[in-house]
Amino acid sequence: MLWLSVLVVLADQVTKNWAVNHLADGKTVDVLWTLRFKLGFNSGMAFSQAEGLGPVIGVVALIAIAVLAFVVRQSDTRSGSCAAAAILGGAAGNVVDRLFRGDGWLHGAVVDFIDFQWWPVFNVADTAISVGGAILVVGAWRAPKVTASDGEST
Repeated sequence: MLWLSVLVVLADQVTKNWAVNHLADGKTVDVLWTLRFKLGFNSGMAFSQAEGLGPVIGVVALIAIAVLAFVVRQSDTRSGSCAAAAILGGAAGNVVDRLFRGDGWLHGAVVDFIDFQWWPVFNVADTAISVGGAILVVGAWRAPKVTASDGEST
């Protein structure tokens, strides 16, 4: 499933490069209803929280990537592997920005450009992280429950 992580990183970086090259100087592309593409940069974490803590967030993301790579390989369900691979790819896509879109190690800002105008601006990597997380939650909710008394699934 690591191929899915690579695919997410590639899609994320291609779309971010498009955004940086085509949405400069405040240009906005209206797509459909409230969806538009508008370039933004985030040096913090989700929803622009913790601005300026990019290096700390980057190190935490690198640790998460290592853990997720292990989880992808060890997961016993296809949905769990896919979900972890999507989250891994999304985390890696945003770390690439922090590594290469700034003035120093992990001082870069993440490129955001998908704007619904009623939700914080995000990118393909953020989408992969959210979808992967949702799949993990649904998978955990649907998993058979094991009772402590008899060790059997219900």
